[in-house]
Amino acid sequence: MAKRAKKRKSAVRRTSRPQKKLSDLFHETLKDIYFAENKIIKTLPKMAKAAQSKELAAAFNKHLRETQGQVKRLDRVFRIIGKPPRGKPCEAINGITDESAEIMKEFRGMPALDAGLLAAAQAVEHYEISRYGTLRTWAEQLGMSDAASLLQETLDEEEATDKTLTKLATSVINLEAEQEQAEAA
Repeated sequence: MAKRAKKRKSAVRRTSRPQKKLSDLFHETLKDIYFAENKIIKTLPKMAKAAQSKELAAAFNKHLRETQGQVKRLDRVFRIIGKPPRGKPCEAINGITDESAEIMKEFRGMPALDAGLLAAAQAVEHYEISRYGTLRTWAEQLGMSDAASLLQETLDEEEATDKTLTKLATSVINLEAEQEQAEAA
């Protein structure tokens, strides 16, 4: 009997809360990616400095400049929805950047360092591609074509960066890590 009363109470509580809509979810996800991009701005210079390959360091520095522009675009999206630009902690990006810090520490000076850094960078890119694709679709569904265009522009950059990193991995970084390991044996 007590269980039924508890269930009824929790059902009443659930329905008495204000109903959240897609626009609320859009705003929450926008805050999430805003935090993520700002975290990435702090992390990329460390990754560029740790990279042994000049090409990889250059790719990280190029993406740092792009990321700074992406934050400016996000500021514009916040203005479109009439909300202040504000991030909320994102455990996903914190985990990925913690992993990159661990790679920098554990593989410092090792042949596989750049391969590890590149893999961590691609994990970031895949997360961002997922978020921006979702936000763009929601913006379209919410009738915010200006926001959708801005988000698509960033999505295009993230996809291009991912392709650049893949090309770098398969043409240089992974091969060098493997060759250096074979030479050490």
